[in-house]
Amino acid sequence: MDVISSQGSSLLSVDLSGSDITDPGLIYLKNCMNLQDLNLNYCDRISDRGLKNISGLSKLKSLTFRRNSAITAEGMIALSSLVNLLKLDLEKCPGIHGGLIHIKGMTKLESLSIKWCNCITDADMKPLSGLTNLKSLQVSCSKVTDFGITYLKGLQRLSVLNLEGCSVTAACFDSLSVLASLSYLNLSRCNLSDDGCEKLSNLVNLKVLNLGLNDITDACLIHLKGLTNLESLNLDSCRIGDDGLAHLTGLQNLKCLELSDTDVGSNGLRHLSGLHKLESINLAFTVVTDGGLRELSGLASLKSLNLDARQITDAGLAVLTSLTGLTHLDLFGARITDSGTNHLQNLKNLRSLEICGGGLTDAGVKNIKDLSSLSLLNLSQNYNLTDKTLEMISGLTGLVSLNVSNSRVTNAGLRHLKPLKNLRSLSLESCKVTANDMRKLQSASLPNLVNFRPE
Repeated sequence: MDVISSQGSSLLSVDLSGSDITDPGLIYLKNCMNLQDLNLNYCDRISDRGLKNISGLSKLKSLTFRRNSAITAEGMIALSSLVNLLKLDLEKCPGIHGGLIHIKGMTKLESLSIKWCNCITDADMKPLSGLTNLKSLQVSCSKVTDFGITYLKGLQRLSVLNLEGCSVTAACFDSLSVLASLSYLNLSRCNLSDDGCEKLSNLVNLKVLNLGLNDITDACLIHLKGLTNLESLNLDSCRIGDDGLAHLTGLQNLKCLELSDTDVGSNGLRHLSGLHKLESINLAFTVVTDGGLRELSGLASLKSLNLDARQITDAGLAVLTSLTGLTHLDLFGARITDSGTNHLQNLKNLRSLEICGGGLTDAGVKNIKDLSSLSLLNLSQNYNLTDKTLEMISGLTGLVSLNVSNSRVTNAGLRHLKPLKNLRSLSLESCKVTANDMRKLQSASLPNLVNFRPE
């Protein structure tokens, strides 16, 4: 801290995150009067007393204080003088209930995070009503209800709002519908049902909408038809089926669609065939079969596809060969065999590939060894893979992550991994490989390897 203090007025940014600095240590910042950016994340030895030592840094524009249980509402009085702040992050600070009254003078504030502060209630939202320059507000996993959201009506510049895990219902759309700049809205794990969701149709400027893990059905999706600016839609674990997808056909700007753990099946995918800007779709734990994939074969923009489903076989993989732009393909649990991997040869742009259904042998890996763009390869749960597999993929020098767990790989096969100098993560759990030999490989040949199992 002596060195930092010696920089005086020339110092503009300090990052002390994760350090052992205590309250007295912050006194050294008093000489740094031009400091604009101060990061104190995970500094859990700082308390209310320490906040007093930074109260004079009036030129601060950014202050982050994540995960600190020693800061209380009383201590936040010291922050009231920081009127030039543009960003304030108090994520996981559980003692700040009642303290937001002291930031009401921060009229320049553009970004505020109080997520994972389960102490925050509706009363804490009232002081925010005058922060009219606020553009981003993170309030997830708090006790805020529909009533608390009414205090946000005047924040006409608000474009990002995260209410994940809050106790809000569809009634909150009464307040949110007047926020003309709102483009990102996360309502995952809230108390939404179909009742009241008709007011979703008023949020016409939304680009990102997360409705995952709510009790909504196909009846709710009809209110999304007019949200033509949507680029990302998350319906994870909702009670959505094939009929509901018919209401998405007009969302021509949609790039990302999350449908995992829904009742969507092959018949529903025909409604997506006209969404030509789709780049990512997650169909994990759905009832999509090989036949349904034909509806996706014309989506030339598709880059990421998650098909974590046992209904997918080699025939389904054959349908995907036209998607030459794919960069991520997850076939975890799919019933892919050696002959099915022949269809991968056309997917030269793949950077991430996961085939974990148990049907592969070394013979199937020969069709993977030439996918030179791969940086992540997961072949775990294929019990018949041997050291020969490691030999064949030794030419994939771009690999950063490799998983061949639950296979017949042994210590003798580790020598084949020596050319993979970019490898940072290696998992060979439940193989005939010892932690000691993994360490030897890391020390002698893989300098970038930072995560390996067994360890």
